[in-house]
Amino acid sequence: MKPKIVVLDGFTTNPGDVSWDSLYELGDVTIYDRTPRELTVERAKDADILLSNKTILDKEVISKLPNLKYIGLMSTGTNIVDLTYCRERNIPVTNIPGYSTDSVAQMVFAFILEFFSGVKAHSDSVHNGMWSDCIDFSYTLFTLQELANKTIGIIGYGKIGRKVHDIAKAFSMNVLIHSRTKPADVKENEWATFEELLSKSDIVTLHCPLTEENRYMIDKKALSLMKPTSYLINTARGALINEEDLAEALRNGTIKGAGLDVMVSEPPKKDNPLLKLDNCLITPHIAWATKEARQRLLSILCGNIKAFLNGNPVNLV
Repeated sequence: MKPKIVVLDGFTTNPGDVSWDSLYELGDVTIYDRTPRELTVERAKDADILLSNKTILDKEVISKLPNLKYIGLMSTGTNIVDLTYCRERNIPVTNIPGYSTDSVAQMVFAFILEFFSGVKAHSDSVHNGMWSDCIDFSYTLFTLQELANKTIGIIGYGKIGRKVHDIAKAFSMNVLIHSRTKPADVKENEWATFEELLSKSDIVTLHCPLTEENRYMIDKKALSLMKPTSYLINTARGALINEEDLAEALRNGTIKGAGLDVMVSEPPKKDNPLLKLDNCLITPHIAWATKEARQRLLSILCGNIKAFLNGNPVNLV
């Protein structure tokens, strides 16, 4: 008898441009685009296998699911599930590691290149008639800069941090690295303390998981160490940054700009001060969401389920 598989929030993973066929081969599958809290238990009550991206699976929910044998997270992060209670219930939980490395690194440089080359700003000015009215053959809206010989500081040195490092070197950039522990393969001249990295970098980019120890690590004090010409990029977790402190730093010129793909509250509240700042580029948590990355996610997801059904689970968290 095939297991009953329930997907609680499939829309962001697959809005319709990739196929669920490989999942349907594994069981009796029901897919919901989104599941509000009040419907989670009702929709999941008969599931043997429960799949979730952002729908919260805490003890209150899981305790009401007597048939549940396995939880598959459709993400790398694990904060939406009560792992301690799952271990008590002997319910294995798996995640999807490494599926979005290239996509997230690409987004980091999308932010960086917009700040340094101003493609969108200049294109908008041309479409608004500025070039047609210009007395010169060329103009710039602000000083354009090369990335070569600029210093990028990478905080967190997992797969994404390493990919950003490789791309930065291809741009002939200098690299500084800081993480909780120093990897053995990091060159001595690229390793820096947290404070050194902030003060020496032209760009600071965050690639570490969120923990209680590093929550709001980029606060008023940290921002004050950065150059007034520097940029902050966050494609990791929103709560690594104190958003009030960042908004103040952007308003008063403590740093020049920020590029954020993640925020403390997602979606952000309409009164979030960062939404009103022209020198803060914000995208709606899409660095992971290229078609190729989502196809890779689904492939790993199905591989995780197959391994569980065969008695040899992988990517356990």
